[in-house]
Amino acid sequence: MVKVLVLSPGEKAVSRVRPAVVAGRFYPEDSRQLRDDVEELLAGVSPSSPSGPKALIAPHAGYAYSGPIAATAYAQLAPVRDVVRTVIVIGPAHRVAVAGVALAACDAFATPLGDVPTKPTAGGELAHLHFVQISEHVHELEHALEVHLPFLQTALAGPFEIVPLVVGDASAQQVHTLLETLWGGPETLIVTSSDLSHFLSYEEAQRVDAQTSVDIVAMEPSRLSERCACGRVVIQGLLLSAATQGLSAQLLDLRNSGDTGGGRECVVGYGAFALS
Repeated sequence: MVKVLVLSPGEKAVSRVRPAVVAGRFYPEDSRQLRDDVEELLAGVSPSSPSGPKALIAPHAGYAYSGPIAATAYAQLAPVRDVVRTVIVIGPAHRVAVAGVALAACDAFATPLGDVPTKPTAGGELAHLHFVQISEHVHELEHALEVHLPFLQTALAGPFEIVPLVVGDASAQQVHTLLETLWGGPETLIVTSSDLSHFLSYEEAQRVDAQTSVDIVAMEPSRLSERCACGRVVIQGLLLSAATQGLSAQLLDLRNSGDTGGGRECVVGYGAFALS
């Protein structure tokens, strides 16, 4: 059950901002450098649709490795940059074991580009889902959501709020149920955070990731293998919801760390997809 924070009579709420814990490691800590880097990445990509996506699947590694691939996803937001006001950012747990799904307990996430507020009503909207908890600890060191925020801050024109969710021991059906609860209208965007294959040779990663991309575009979540993506369950849940809503998936980019910034003996795969 969702844990709800209750204030005592006369007690004032204290704003809690989750700091940018991977700034300076996954992306630049200097705000000007970060803004310049993200704008440069986005400038090299044109949106493939005049209507913009409802959901994105994008990687969450350091920008030197996955930044160009992530940019192909975020460039698709140009047609809806003035429309989106709520972003559901959902990805897999890397640091803390999670029973179910953890919603962040903070009021905002900080990045060098400024604070991004969290949606204050999200806990209440998810209160009926027994597998959702509210946690500060789960999100404290997690990078899978944070790395997307500078892209969102640059790609979207107006103020927006986020619903930050980390998925642990949960099923695709539970993720589907959660997303259906938060689905909203054109003002709500879903960002699914996931890298693809991990620590394979360059050639093997290409083979595995190519099959994963085929399965995603075919909207076949059951075909996704356990080793295909760290956020496999999150992607599966998104595909279930997308099918229910009549969306289709488009492959935007498919590369790995051997293509962008690393050696080819052992690589991590990255894919970018838009669903509309």
